[in-house]
Amino acid sequence: MKPIHLRTKVLAAVCALTVSGGLLAAALESRAHISLKLADPNEAPSRITMAPAAKVAMPAVVKISASKVVKTPAGYSDQGIPPRFRQFFGGEDGFPQQAPRSHREGGLGSGVVVSPDGYILTNNHVVDSATDVLVTLPDRREFKAKVIGTDPKTDIAVLKIDASNLPVITIGNSAKMQIGDAVLAIGNPYGVGQTVTMGIVSATGRTGLGIEDYEDFIQTDASINPGNSGGALVNDRGELVGINTAILAPGSGGNQGIGFAVPVNLARNVMDQIVDHGKVERAWLGVNIQEVTPAIAKAIGLNSLEGALVSDVSPNSPAQRAGLQSGDVILAINGVSVAERNQLVMNVSMMNPGQTVHLKVFRDGQTREITAQVGLLPGQKVERASREGESTENQALEGVSVQDLDARTARQAGLPANSRGVVVTEVDPGSPAAQAGLKEGDVIQEVNHHAVASADDLTNALHKSNGESLLLVNRNGNKWYLAV
Repeated sequence: MKPIHLRTKVLAAVCALTVSGGLLAAALESRAHISLKLADPNEAPSRITMAPAAKVAMPAVVKISASKVVKTPAGYSDQGIPPRFRQFFGGEDGFPQQAPRSHREGGLGSGVVVSPDGYILTNNHVVDSATDVLVTLPDRREFKAKVIGTDPKTDIAVLKIDASNLPVITIGNSAKMQIGDAVLAIGNPYGVGQTVTMGIVSATGRTGLGIEDYEDFIQTDASINPGNSGGALVNDRGELVGINTAILAPGSGGNQGIGFAVPVNLARNVMDQIVDHGKVERAWLGVNIQEVTPAIAKAIGLNSLEGALVSDVSPNSPAQRAGLQSGDVILAINGVSVAERNQLVMNVSMMNPGQTVHLKVFRDGQTREITAQVGLLPGQKVERASREGESTENQALEGVSVQDLDARTARQAGLPANSRGVVVTEVDPGSPAAQAGLKEGDVIQEVNHHAVASADDLTNALHKSNGESLLLVNRNGNKWYLAV
């Protein structure tokens, strides 16, 4: 093969460019005859935006600065004293006595203006124990606020500032929110200034988090960070659908895309009661209820997992007067199906004491209608059961130790002295009983609806069962059914 000289390569390249250039020109000439529809450069580009919703809601979201005076009691301190010299100082263990001191602690949160004359919704934990509350509007005006009332059970508080003609937010209907709906979280995270984050509704009716006594949270992945508490969760129309309350951020303290807001329907109910009555009055049916698990549904012959299982009926309660019994499953209230336990709790709590309710109840394989008149929720305080005393191993309930219940242990468990049952003193964490939820301190009072008065009674009852037993357990003064 002959070598190719440099000049030969250059000529070849020039020829190639000439040919390709001619082809490109021909292609461009052919495209010049295609009629194209071009965008108007003066027209705003089309896009999906939540700007209108943010625009109408942001003026009503405020910053809240709360502070309180904390007193440090007298004590002893070795701060700043070299160890070899501490023996020369008086006080406990040679440390000098420190005089009582006071200092001020502060925190930041958010709030939502709901009336032109200055009523503001926020979280209870934003203003809890505060001696001074300052509200800063988006236009930077500042007002001292008065705490009208709080409800720690839902973490809602109502404030009032002396102002008029304030921009207010439109109250939406949180019951209409669905998973996947777009939402905005508006507040003052970390005190950096008013901030808007966007997300969707990840879940509704979220419960069992242990954050509040009454939980019915809207869950969202919109970023919620410290300082957002008490701020607004709004829908795509800028309507208030929730009060941002909490985040799930294990170990980090920051946003992990799991935030929770109190539904505005619940917050509004609480606010109305605080403004009208100065406190929240909740209705009371007088039953202890729990979820219907697959094992429990099978044990009682219920074909679905819906409803709330009545594990106990309080004496002299509306439920007892209406004829409700332990073991009943409440399937519907006022014609609305009860999907799970918390739905019944929330429905009753938002009723007015004295209101009549119609219940659909499953009992002994049949459904029946029961009418009750709810009362006013009383205050209760229950102490944890004791685990003192010697235990007796019960082989029928593998991994569980029990002790006969006497008058002393009954009193320590918060039960009447004449209560019957056996106290659980030990539960193997890997046992079926532990997996079913049985805990130390529980008092087993029934097995498969048969009363248990001693460890022998428990053993005999369990031996008669066909591998699966329904236990009635008294825990901290409240009764629960467990299927083991």
